[in-house]
Amino acid sequence: MTPTVLSVARDAGHRFSKPQVAEIHLVAGFGVEGDAHFGRLVQHRYDQRRNPQAPNLRQVHLIHGELLDELAGKGFAVAPGELGENVTTRGIDLLGLSRGTRLRLGPEALIEITGLRSPCKLINGLAPGLMDAMLDRAGDGSVIRKSGVMAVVIEDGTVRPGDAIELESVPLAHEPLAPV
Repeated sequence: MTPTVLSVARDAGHRFSKPQVAEIHLVAGFGVEGDAHFGRLVQHRYDQRRNPQAPNLRQVHLIHGELLDELAGKGFAVAPGELGENVTTRGIDLLGLSRGTRLRLGPEALIEITGLRSPCKLINGLAPGLMDAMLDRAGDGSVIRKSGVMAVVIEDGTVRPGDAIELESVPLAHEPLAPV
């Protein structure tokens, strides 16, 4: 299956879910135009309180559509955008990517993966028990966070549902993703 963009979403307010839209425009160094997390410096409210001058490593949030399928199998009906993601993908193992991997979304936009999104208790506002359903345990007992990845925008571009996702570059040494 060719990796594709399943849906796109944005919200100018700091609400948990984001409404789906026909397209989003990514701006290099800032993120998704018109989204509450747009900016060079950290925009996540919790992180702003801790260090308002930190760089914004969470400009774009991506979730794999396969997670939504998995959640549906567990009895949770979650639509694209409801977990706060800007881009819902299909056909690419986002969680298996290395930090620093660059993805081309559509013909123009280029993003760089910075790390994992850590699920927070607000997820349970959509449905009780949803946060636990988005966590797993590895064989060594470590926590596996399945709530998507974060990225920064390297090159501007418009992204629409149906756009292809291409692996532009991968770091020589694989660096596992950690929460950002």
